[in-house]
Amino acid sequence: MNDKLHSVKAIFGRVRVKAQKWILAFILLFSTLIALATPTLAQNFNFSRFSVEGNQRIESATILSYLEFTFDEIVTAGAMNDAAQRIRETGLFESVDFEPQNANLIVRVIEFPTINQITFEGNSRVRDSELAAAVRSQSRRVYSPKQAETDTAAIAQVYADQGRINATVTPRIIQRSDNRIDLIFVIFEGGLTEVERISFVGNSAFGESRLRRVLATKQAGILRALINSDTFIADRVAFDQQVLADFYLSRGYVDFQVQNVDVSLTRERDAYLITFNIQEGQQFKFGNLSVTSEVLGADPAVFNDALRLRTGVTYSPELIERDISRLELLALRQGLNFVRIDPRVVRKDRNLTLDVEFALVNGPRIFIERIDIEGNNTTLDRVIRSRFNVIEGDPFNPRQIRETAERIRTLGYFSNVDVDTREGTSPYQVIIDLDVTEAPTGSLSFGGNFSTDNGFSLMASFKQRNFLGRGQALNFNIQTGVDNQNLSFSFTEPNLLGRDLSFGIDTNYKSTNSQNALYDTSRASLRPRLGFPISENGRLILYYAYNYTDVTHYTPSGQSSPFILADLARGGIGTNALGYGFSYDTRRTGLNPNAGVLFRFGQEFGFGDSRFAETTAELTAQSRVLSEEVTLRATIEGGLLNYTNGNSRITDRYFLGSGTMRGFEVGGIGPRDTAAEEALGGNAFAVVRLEAEFPLGLPEEYGISGGVFLDYGSVWDVGSNAGPVLYDDFTPRTIAGVSIFWKTPIGPLRFNYTEPLNVQLNDETKQFDLTVSTDF
Repeated sequence: MNDKLHSVKAIFGRVRVKAQKWILAFILLFSTLIALATPTLAQNFNFSRFSVEGNQRIESATILSYLEFTFDEIVTAGAMNDAAQRIRETGLFESVDFEPQNANLIVRVIEFPTINQITFEGNSRVRDSELAAAVRSQSRRVYSPKQAETDTAAIAQVYADQGRINATVTPRIIQRSDNRIDLIFVIFEGGLTEVERISFVGNSAFGESRLRRVLATKQAGILRALINSDTFIADRVAFDQQVLADFYLSRGYVDFQVQNVDVSLTRERDAYLITFNIQEGQQFKFGNLSVTSEVLGADPAVFNDALRLRTGVTYSPELIERDISRLELLALRQGLNFVRIDPRVVRKDRNLTLDVEFALVNGPRIFIERIDIEGNNTTLDRVIRSRFNVIEGDPFNPRQIRETAERIRTLGYFSNVDVDTREGTSPYQVIIDLDVTEAPTGSLSFGGNFSTDNGFSLMASFKQRNFLGRGQALNFNIQTGVDNQNLSFSFTEPNLLGRDLSFGIDTNYKSTNSQNALYDTSRASLRPRLGFPISENGRLILYYAYNYTDVTHYTPSGQSSPFILADLARGGIGTNALGYGFSYDTRRTGLNPNAGVLFRFGQEFGFGDSRFAETTAELTAQSRVLSEEVTLRATIEGGLLNYTNGNSRITDRYFLGSGTMRGFEVGGIGPRDTAAEEALGGNAFAVVRLEAEFPLGLPEEYGISGGVFLDYGSVWDVGSNAGPVLYDDFTPRTIAGVSIFWKTPIGPLRFNYTEPLNVQLNDETKQFDLTVSTDF
């Protein structure tokens, strides 16, 4: 019985203990909730007065406008915190505190100081004006620490864009009176972080040296102090990816991709290593080419004849674009408006070809309401509008507008050209907005010119490609050396009467008074001209020419030449002539991007006292082979001067210099007076030049390549019976040599080392030739 009693008591005891624990836990939880709720309930306010303390420049009413609560309104602590945060976000105050005092709310603030002036210290590579353009903080404005941090990053970015990624910028403050400060950006510029190496992974069709020549980014070379493109700029590398894609796509690699670009720093953190990981894919060619029509009245056969593309040509989007432009232009000529050309490409992987169907379809009937041009502060509207093939009221063709924008860019008058379209006053009309940014178009240059033919000379020139904003070109050049003086002036109006018709005037005066020459010469010329295109790649120039020549101060070293004495006795002679020149160039617009042809042909007919006919011709063919590493070039050039009334003078005849046939002095080959052995020049010449240019295995950033050449030709026929002449008939000479090409910041240098293979006894040869031209 007692055991049962003790057992019951134990059970009740345990129950009582558990109950006490539950009661204590409940009391504790309730107390916590009350403690948490009590402050919240206690932080409700009702103010009858607001005041601001600490403000000096900012009006109290302006500060209180951010409270967003009024008198006799229940205000919670959260509302007060929000109001304080709104005042802080104005960026005008260093600190903001709210202090409730019974029914009065005191807003205590400390204003940020005003910037007295902003200066830069430690910068020598970047001008103050460039840095000031990058910062947003301004004098006589409130100082903002956040803005100062942003400005610090902006200045660092300016240096990073110039390849100085290790540049550091530290903002410092100097306290001035009246709550003003001087904001100083202390700069440590550091050194240039160059691109040490550019490499490629995945390329097989083209070597690294060829691909590196495509990129805008260059490796650092021996001329790193003068070359800016060898510094690392992220935007430039991004541009290089697009350039690579365009390069491969224009050569038929339609699946080409830049998978990624790895950019890393060297261990010393003084140079970048850039690796382009690419996937070339297969090269495709054009397969079947056809024209179909969905337009009533458009004969596909007629449009098919207008295609320039041919089956088997390496695929290129640019070639398709050209044929589309031809077909759309043909449709306009046939009175078919709103015709669009839809290129439908069918891929055939088995044959690695792309069939292209040029489908003539009806485009939307939209007209051009107007063309708005902005930003041309200097260039006249008519100059820009002359690049448009359309006017207000014409059918709208997006392709034509894109081509127009490209033509405006090629003018070289603007640093940026943006074209956009927007809906006009109706859904069937568009407004074309053209926004341009003017670029410098004039230059005043002083420099030097050196060649082994004429020696060293000083030169000064003034050039303006957009004279008075009219799109006219104006050139004035003065060149003076020990042996010769040259003065020239030219003016060109490229759009006479608002058409693709150029008008120009060329004047020139040249005199020679070499101590080594036996006579002095003076030449003056005036030539007005008209030029216009006659085909897609051909252009014709018509001109009138007045030429004045004179031979003076003949001082023979031995026996006098009867030919030169006869020319001297005739005195100064003026001639009048009409002529034309035709040029045909496919080097940039042909079907093959690696080959092209340049052909020039001209004739000049003299009238009046001197009647003559002069014919000149030049044909050059160029091709890049062996993965575009080697350039082959062949040139045939010749001239024929025929006088029907009188004889030519020594100032009229051809003298072959190193620019025409290498390995000889000026006048070093050709007819000579038998008695005096003096060069007389000839009325005819013909030269064949063959050359190859190739890499030497040196780093391409050095800009040095090699070449070999072979020249074969002659000059002959004095056309006068004043005395016996040596080599008056066609007497060919042959010269072989090697070349070193060096692209330098001061201009391209070419070194020619020649070896005569077939020359005559009296020829004057030279084994070395150097040409360089530069402005500074």
